[in-house]
Amino acid sequence: MAREERNIIGYTVALISEFALRFDIKPRQAYAYLKRFKGMEHLHNHYGFLHTQSFPDTVDILTQVCLNNGGQLQ
Repeated sequence: MAREERNIIGYTVALISEFALRFDIKPRQAYAYLKRFKGMEHLHNHYGFLHTQSFPDTVDILTQVCLNNGGQLQ
């Protein structure tokens, strides 16, 4: 596996954990929620920008993406 791929995976895992902490849910639930409401898709499409932001800011962005796609966590 290339270094960039490891970086992306590590960042994604850390971000899912931060999302779970913000909403007091399990990381598995956070992943399922982000996947269902297009947060993971957004992260994949905009990784180049998102990984330059702080975790709280990125969680805010993904929260808004999910809200825009039918999610309920605020």
